[in-house]
Amino acid sequence: QVQLVESGGGLVQPGGSLRLSCAASGIVFSFYAMAWYRQAPGKQRELVAVITSAGSANYADSVKGRFTISRDNAKNTVYLEMNSLKPDDTAVYFCNAKRVLDYWGQGTQITVSS
Repeated sequence: QVQLVESGGGLVQPGGSLRLSCAASGIVFSFYAMAWYRQAPGKQRELVAVITSAGSANYADSVKGRFTISRDNAKNTVYLEMNSLKPDDTAVYFCNAKRVLDYWGQGTQITVSS
């Protein structure tokens, strides 16, 4: 059974930082590209960042220079370091594992507000 479990969400002030973690089980983690998506109220789910099995990362334009995705294959975990957070970053953030099939975590809420 595949499980992706996100943690690290919460309330943060504008300009603050958070680090999300996603622990994977039930897959050969190193074979998968891993991604973070987010979905704000009333909006479609959008890709935030993706890291390939080889460690190459790509970002949405809206988060470039502020967010960093990384992975630790020994811990079966992917991270999203978020800095200079803005109110527009408020959303539910989902972890995603990509290969032949997509697997999703349950999501974690990030609220950026003063």
